[in-house]
Amino acid sequence: MRWALGVEYDGSAFHGWQVQEKLDTVQLQVERAISRVADQDIRVVCAGRTDTGVHGVGQVVHFDTDAVRTPRNWVLGCNVNLPREININWALAVSEQFHARFSAISRSYRYLILNRATRSAIWRNRAVWVHRPLDELCMQAAARCLVGSHDFSSYRALGCQAKSPVRTIARLEVRRESEQILIDVTADGFLHHMVRNIAGVLMAIGKGDRPVEWSKEVLEYRDRTLGGVTAPPEGLYLLHVAYPKVFDLPAAPVV
Repeated sequence: MRWALGVEYDGSAFHGWQVQEKLDTVQLQVERAISRVADQDIRVVCAGRTDTGVHGVGQVVHFDTDAVRTPRNWVLGCNVNLPREININWALAVSEQFHARFSAISRSYRYLILNRATRSAIWRNRAVWVHRPLDELCMQAAARCLVGSHDFSSYRALGCQAKSPVRTIARLEVRRESEQILIDVTADGFLHHMVRNIAGVLMAIGKGDRPVEWSKEVLEYRDRTLGGVTAPPEGLYLLHVAYPKVFDLPAAPVV
């Protein structure tokens, strides 16, 4: 039987999602917990791998097993065996046609910025602190040119292994909520460091270091070496992964 799980995690304590030799990762902890509940070795496939320090609210994984358990057994059993930084929110039996990565039709990320004069103990690992005032209206104006299908070569990591740099952004919004600025982006897929590089460009524009038109100029360079600074990982959250309605997966938590 194939099962899908909704996973939530604070990535600040881990070396990213993917299993790595001699390093503690989210995938390692999730697979250990599921394996204990299933009483057999389990390997999972995730919707999207996240880097060191990046958080997940709506991560989705799937795995195959012949162990017979109820959804409640999977959720409670896994959570008992997981560190407090990781939580399973739901479990659902799915068809063999479901694939956590390849069945996804879109992914949504949020980049969270704490914009105030003093740092925060509470948000230390959960938002990026920028002490200089940011103009969120300029950031939103700069974001508009990135919506649609484009070659995002300038906005991906130099070591990105994706075959094509073309991605389609359906939504890119910047808004302020008191001392926080939220950058929300939804696309059919993302390149390595793509959201963090977009955030880096928008923050430079928000500070007034670059004009609004710079985001479009960077896009047109199609050259990462001419792009902006990669924003830190702690402000990045995988919010939601969308799938065809036929799979009827539960909604991601509202944040």
